[in-house]
Amino acid sequence: MDGKTIVCRCSDVTLKEIRKLISQGYTTFEEIKRLTRSGMGPCQGKTCGQLIMREIANARGQKIQDVKFQTNRPPVVGVKLGLVAEEARRNEK
Repeated sequence: MDGKTIVCRCSDVTLKEIRKLISQGYTTFEEIKRLTRSGMGPCQGKTCGQLIMREIANARGQKIQDVKFQTNRPPVVGVKLGLVAEEARRNEK
């Protein structure tokens, strides 16, 4: 994989960017997430999470199971706008 490889499709983050951050000392998923928005898009890290964790594990000489994943905060799945509007109408009554 080259540096132009997209790791996070939601936020358009490349492998090169991830590796650069890790080399600068950012070695947790939370740190990388806050700097790149990886894991904060519609997929909530389901696509990029394992790839970023693998890079962190390799850099730290750890197993991927030893790398802590991000803290998920609601909503962790997409919410249809119609459901939000329906709930708002119900609360107006």
